[in-house]
Parts: sequence; C-alpha cells; structure tokens
Amino acid sequence: MKKNVGVLTLFILLGWLIGAWIAKALQSFSGLSFLTRATAISWSPRADLDIISYNITVQLQMSLLSLIGIIAAVWLYRRL
Repeated sequence: MKKNVGVLTLFILLGWLIGAWIAKALQSFSGLSFLTRATAISWSPRADLDIISYNITVQLQMSLLSLIGIIAAVWLYRRL
C-alpha cells in the first residue's frame, strides 16, 4: 500500500474519534477521570467587512485517551 498524507490524516482522525468514544464510554468510572477529562481547544475567527461578515467557531476536544488513539493510529500507519 502506498503511503500518503491523505491516508495518514484519515488514520489520525479515526484514532482521535475512537479514543474520544472510549473516553466517553469510560466517563462513569471516577477512577479513570485522568484519562477521560477533556480539554477544549477553540478558535473563533470573525470579520465584518461592510458587505460581508462571518463568524466561525472551531472547537476541538482532546483527552488523554484521544491522544493515545492518535498515537496508536500513527503507529498502525507506520506498520503498513
């Protein structure tokens, strides 16, 4: 299989998503709160140029399990 940036990006997004799902499933266990506690990363560009205005908000949630999922996805990608 030929490796390229698109496949790596797909692997990273899937690893992040799977890690987030696992973190959400384990939130009810208080002993694992250090793995499931998410930090929000937010970016909000906006402009008002008289004829057009925009307001975009991008928010990313990152937990330790999400990071582990990303690392596992990169490891799997390198193993291909």
